[in-house]
Amino acid sequence: MLQEARSDAPGLVSVSTIGSEDRYLYFACKRCMDIVLGSLLLVIALPLMLLIAVLVKLDTPGPIIFVQERVGASRRSKDGRTLWDIQNFPLYKFRTMVHHADPDIHRAFTQAFIRNDRKAMAALQDGATQTCKLVCDPRVTRLGRFLRRTSLDELPQLWNVLKGDLSLVGPRPPVPYEVDEYEPWHRRRLMSKQGLTGWWQVTARSTVGFDEMVRLDIWYIEHQSFWLDLKILLKTPFAVLRGEGAV
Repeated sequence: MLQEARSDAPGLVSVSTIGSEDRYLYFACKRCMDIVLGSLLLVIALPLMLLIAVLVKLDTPGPIIFVQERVGASRRSKDGRTLWDIQNFPLYKFRTMVHHADPDIHRAFTQAFIRNDRKAMAALQDGATQTCKLVCDPRVTRLGRFLRRTSLDELPQLWNVLKGDLSLVGPRPPVPYEVDEYEPWHRRRLMSKQGLTGWWQVTARSTVGFDEMVRLDIWYIEHQSFWLDLKILLKTPFAVLRGEGAV
């Protein structure tokens, strides 16, 4: 049973669920899978990551890795409950935009998306769009468009998985200014370790509105299991290859 988020201290929010032995076993198995599979994927992807690093450096001036503050959660137990402490962490991606890109356009689009303001979303993209994601972004480089379309820009996040910032499977970590726009029920999507891929990505990937995206994340949190995580991991490559909702 999920409960509402509450504030325990300035800058820190804790949300909780009822704990149980099978939940603790699941979280332990999930972390083991993150470490073992994450390490294996990182080793396999290393040659490709080195090639991408060289291409990013040659394409446009600026750093190879883009570091962005995201909102995540860490789990702890207290009085038979699982507590999720909400905290920010640095997320790593291959740089896909020009160096020192202004974040204001993405901030404005995020606010419009959460508020379901289709008119504002269209105005920010010089016309209507069928995808619920910012497209025709002038900040994105030529190589960056390809990396985003194929999700290769997210490979450095395997390091976030090994560090424990992310899990392989879970809701995607939002930027702080997105969380600032949340209604109370939206915060229920933070009641889990955030992930590299998730239920929303393999079922809807930028083709549904914000509220529906949150509902999909909440459904995953309420039904998460080791087997559901494996199912999502197996479906992820096919979702990437289909390119649905990718820009």
